[in-house]
Amino acid sequence: MGMKGRWGVPIALEDLKGAMPEGGLFGGGKWRWSPEPLRLTGGEAREMTAMGYPLAKFQQASDLLYRRSAAGKEMPWLAELLDEGKPDWLVTLQREGAMAEQFPRVIRPDLILAKGHFAVTELDSVPGGMGITAWLSQTYSRAGYDVLGGADGMVEGFRSLLPEGGDILVSEESKNYMPEMVWLAEQLGEAWKTEEAEEYEECGRDIYRFFELFDWESMPFFRKLAEASAKGEISVTPPFKPHLEDKLWLALFWSPALKKLWEKSLRGSHLRRLRGLFPFGWVLDPEPLPPHAALPKMNAHSWEEVMEFSQKERQLVLKISGFHESAWGSKGVFIGHDMSSAEWKERLESALAEANEQPWLVQEFHEGRRFEHPVYEEEGSVTMMEVRARLCPYFFTDAKGETSFGGCLATLVPADRKKIHGMSDGILVPCVVVD
Repeated sequence: MGMKGRWGVPIALEDLKGAMPEGGLFGGGKWRWSPEPLRLTGGEAREMTAMGYPLAKFQQASDLLYRRSAAGKEMPWLAELLDEGKPDWLVTLQREGAMAEQFPRVIRPDLILAKGHFAVTELDSVPGGMGITAWLSQTYSRAGYDVLGGADGMVEGFRSLLPEGGDILVSEESKNYMPEMVWLAEQLGEAWKTEEAEEYEECGRDIYRFFELFDWESMPFFRKLAEASAKGEISVTPPFKPHLEDKLWLALFWSPALKKLWEKSLRGSHLRRLRGLFPFGWVLDPEPLPPHAALPKMNAHSWEEVMEFSQKERQLVLKISGFHESAWGSKGVFIGHDMSSAEWKERLESALAEANEQPWLVQEFHEGRRFEHPVYEEEGSVTMMEVRARLCPYFFTDAKGETSFGGCLATLVPADRKKIHGMSDGILVPCVVVD
């Protein structure tokens, strides 16, 4: 393990822990450690680093469909669905003409590294992990590894969001991420500050919003800030567009009713790429289907039939869509074949009951492939662990609209875990290319 190879020197556990910033990072570094990055093939790396632009185009197309629906031009049910559970003033604000060209400047897909392909389980516009990914990239680069994105890709990517400096606002709800954002701001320089969102007073500086929109009532300044942003008086990213932060879009992408609109809104090559990335999904709708209709691909006429699916048939994931405290951090995610029949039925019934106020979706489950990766035990010995991986590549869009890859955080968890999330038994590493 100690010999220098083509990919760098395996990093000693004490060196990893010793390099931890004084203020810590997310969870104080209480994840598991590995002497090596995750190795991807050249093909995997090329596919992953090239998906930022199509994903940015998908978000822009989603916004266009929403705006056309809200204006009554096409599919009025679409805007109604996406506006469920959101305050009227915020719905009105995101429909204003001045908001039309405001899009998230950071895109982070959550990718399951499956057998022979990637599966996008989420598209996050307010992602955590940027500071951790930047620090891991620097740390493993110093050991000689050619980290994907480079040692400074994440720092420079974030700099492109606030090129002249600005304030990073972190809410109490997101306080666990405060240390990594403080560290990231320090890497950028004195013109970048991290502030507590609840105490913030707007002063004309550009702002990076690191808080969820559902939490708006806890921040006295929130509405004033949103309205100033909509008028172009200040620059805030991500924008105050709650519909773009709904997971529901990943199911709406597959809606037969929207098929022609997606084909008109997206370039053919992008559409094909996204069809290969997004697991098939369904919007959970309690309305009964017409007598001769069926849920696409389900071979079922109703959600009541889906409730009675066998474990083998329940290779499905039930998710809350967004604008809710359980819609982030994997809290509102339920895996069908990982539950008893009774629990699956209960969860589905509960989601259907609140679907008119809080949208839910169902997606096909894509299993991550199993492989072995070295991990440190507490006493410092290295063992090979069978794991599955979630990859989180970060894409940054600059003021000119150009989207670039900054870096990738790999979360490796024991292979018997269905959900790939969390820090306590997860191994966090950057990525390198093996060929």
